[in-house]
Formats: sequence, structure tokens, C-alpha cells
Amino acid sequence: MTDYIPTPNQEPQKPIANSPNPDINYHPIGDSQPNTLTGESLVDLRRYDQSKFDRGRPGWLILLWWLVQAIAFPLTPHPVNGLRRWLLRLFGAKIGFGVIIRPTARFTYPWKIEIGDFSWIGDDVVLYSLDRIAIGKHCVISQKSYLCTGTHDSQDSAFGLITASVIVNNGVWIAADCFIGPGVEIGANALIGARSSVFKNMPASFVCMGNPCLPRYRRQINKSL
Repeated sequence: MTDYIPTPNQEPQKPIANSPNPDINYHPIGDSQPNTLTGESLVDLRRYDQSKFDRGRPGWLILLWWLVQAIAFPLTPHPVNGLRRWLLRLFGAKIGFGVIIRPTARFTYPWKIEIGDFSWIGDDVVLYSLDRIAIGKHCVISQKSYLCTGTHDSQDSAFGLITASVIVNNGVWIAADCFIGPGVEIGANALIGARSSVFKNMPASFVCMGNPCLPRYRRQINKSL
């Protein structure tokens, strides 16, 4: 085994306490250690300000919703979609007839959300509704997908907040674990392939997939089946 030889002006290293191998050395981290995280930060998060952002409801109601969502929503029985629809409507969401919503789905501000008739919202879906999210009729948002209406200005040293709506038109299927970015509109009857990241509008009746997501070929839907 090669012996450890300290360099000049460097204290010998100490073995790790209770280590099964006392020859293993360590470098203690402290004020005397050089800072290896180099480069000046051009971002100053102390200047971040979202005072102009409108959440749409008073703070106490937002907190009440978050408590309901954290405690009551997940405890609702899996097949009892009507109760979850009722809770969302109670807090201002526009939910159509026959919508299926799984207990683990999450809605940041339900009063900024619209879901059309007979659409499905899968397990662990997140509707991050800092801005409007509109989902049409007969849409499927599969498990673990994330619809995001908020981002930050990458050129602003204060990391300014930017919001933009997400529109999902009728008949769209967003497959599992997709990310839909702010300002995106997905055309009617499009299919977004699993784990795609969508940063721009997608055309109607196309199968789209990838990171970044791109239209690949037309989606064929056989109405006779």
C-alpha cells in the first residue's frame, strides 16, 4: 500500500473514526480548506420579489386549500371521483361532467384550472397553476406528468418570476411522466409520448415525443373501434 505523505505546510490526515479500515484517510472540511466553488454569482436571490404576482385568492384560503389537499384529498377512496370533483369545485376549479381525478393528483391553485367533460387526471400528476391551465374534453393526463405555468427570467439577476398559461385541447393524451412548459398549447387529439419535455406548441392530431418534444407523425384514431 502506498503511504500517505503530507505536502509541506499540510497536517497529516487522520483516520476515520470507527472505520473498519484505519488506513482510509479523510480531509476535514473547515474554514482552513480552500474554497473550490469558484466564479462570482451573477444572480442575487436576495433581490427576488414576487409581490406583483396575483395568486387569485387571499392567503388564508390558499392555506386552507393546501391543508385540504394534503390531508383530506389523499384519504378519499380511489373510485370516489365525485368527492374530489366536489372539493375542487368548492375551491373554484371548473370541472366538467364525468372527470376522473386520482387521489394523488396535485393542484396548486384550483381556481386557475379548467377540466372538460370525461377527462382523466392520473396518479401523481401536478398541475402547477400559477397561471391558467385549461384541459379540454376527453383528455388523458397520465401519471407523474407535470403541467407547469411558472418559470424565471434567466437574464434577470433577481430571478424574476414569469407565468404563462398551458392549454390542452380536446382529445389530447399526455402519456406518463411528461413535462409541459409555460405558454404551451397542445392541439386537439395530439399524443405526447412518455417522458417528453414540451417547450413549444404541438400541432393537432400528431404523435409528438422527445426532449425537446417534436411532432413525429400523424395520429390515426379509428372511430369504429
